[in-house]
Amino acid sequence: MAIRLGDTAPDFTAETTEGTISFHDWIGDGWAILFSHPKDFTPVCTTELGYMAGLKSEFDKRNCKIIGLSVDPVGSHEGWAKDIEETQGHAVNYPLIGDPELKVAKLYDMLPAEAGETSEGRTPVDNQTVRTVFLVGPDKKVKLSLTYPMSTGRNFDEVLRVLDSCQLTAKHQVATPVNWKQGEDVIIVPAVSDEQAKQKYPEGWKTLKPYLRIVSQPK
Repeated sequence: MAIRLGDTAPDFTAETTEGTISFHDWIGDGWAILFSHPKDFTPVCTTELGYMAGLKSEFDKRNCKIIGLSVDPVGSHEGWAKDIEETQGHAVNYPLIGDPELKVAKLYDMLPAEAGETSEGRTPVDNQTVRTVFLVGPDKKVKLSLTYPMSTGRNFDEVLRVLDSCQLTAKHQVATPVNWKQGEDVIIVPAVSDEQAKQKYPEGWKTLKPYLRIVSQPK
C-alpha cells in the first residue's frame, strides 16, 4: 500500500548498526529522517551517507534524528561505513538499518511484495526504487517523501530546509513560499481571517491578493 503524506509511518523492529530498534519508540517525541539505499558499496549513496554525517549536528539542533536503511545485512553496513569515512571525511554517526529480507523496503512500498524475501543476488538496479527520503513528525505522520533516481545524489540541504518549514508551519498558521529559507517572509494561510491576522500580527502584513498575504516570519 502506498505511503502518502499524512499517513502514519509504518512501525517496525529491525537490526541496525547501533542495535535493535523499534522505529516509533526510537523516534520518541521528536522528528526523524529515514532515508534508504538500494545496496551497500554504491557510489552515489556513499557520498550521501557521508554528507548526512557531516550535517547531523544541524538536524540535532532541530530535534530531528537521522536513520539510514540499505538492502543488505548490518555486517555489510559496517564494512561500508569504513569506506564512507575514508572517502567522505565523515564517520557515519547515526544508525543504519539492515534490511536483508526486504521487510522494511516492502513495508514502505519501496519494493513490491513479489520482490522476494532476500537481498542476496539482487543488484542495485533491482532495488533502484529504494531511494526515498521520509520525514516523520512527532505524531509519527509522514510529512515529506522524496524519491530520487540512482544516478542523482540527493540534496540534503533541501531536506533540512523542508524540516525548517514543517516545524515552523506546525507551530504557526503560516505557509512558506517558493525557495523560502529560515528567517525570510512567510504567507498567512487562507484559513486565518484578516481579523485573526490582526491579533497575530499587529505590525501588519502585505496583501498581494486576498489569498496571498505576506508577513515576517513569526518567532
